[in-house]
Amino acid sequence: MAEQLAGLADDRALLGRTSTAERVSDILRSRIADGYFPPGTRLSEDGIGGALGVSRNTLREAFRLLTHERLLIHELNRGVFVRVLTVEDVEDIYRTRSLVECAVVRGLGEPPYPLRGLASAVAEGDAAAADNDWKAMGTANIHFHQELVALAGSERTDELMRSVFAELRLAFHVVDDPRRLHEPYLARNRRILQALQAGERTTAERLLQTYLADSLERVVEVYRRRVGEEGAE
Repeated sequence: MAEQLAGLADDRALLGRTSTAERVSDILRSRIADGYFPPGTRLSEDGIGGALGVSRNTLREAFRLLTHERLLIHELNRGVFVRVLTVEDVEDIYRTRSLVECAVVRGLGEPPYPLRGLASAVAEGDAAAADNDWKAMGTANIHFHQELVALAGSERTDELMRSVFAELRLAFHVVDDPRRLHEPYLARNRRILQALQAGERTTAERLLQTYLADSLERVVEVYRRRVGEEGAE
């Protein structure tokens, strides 16, 4: 937890003079999405409040907001924890992703498209692979899909998917072989980017549909195995 709190202290400047529970929740959501707080982690009010320099009441309100988003869970007399997802949660996350992401690509209109952010996310994934940093590759993969959703130019869609992608990171934490999960999708991200660069949105949507279906199958496979292992203990 000390490492995570040190990272949060770096985010303190983001709060400015008008810190609010919403800004605190934005910071914590981003940290969850980037993998700083794995599922099951107990979040210390004193530690996080001290790192961010916010009051206990502000922090509790931020926790409440993130609990409503299904990222945290409050356990009576125990505290607040990062939520551990179920298989059904994972399936619902991917159902939402397929509905939203494919609709974004389908509705892009005529090319050319503003793809700088998407290309940057692919380059981020390449750099992570070169460093054999599979956690960073998972983060780059999420950034790719965030940039894909951003092509819709809709603040509401971006807001909806921020919490979905944060939940997705919680699912990734359960995967026992992150390289096996993330590495194949680096090339698939690049193919989607190339299709969009060529103005072939129908091809990009088809690639994305297959991509999401394959990713869901892999993650659910791991979840079912883990549930079986825990049940046998």
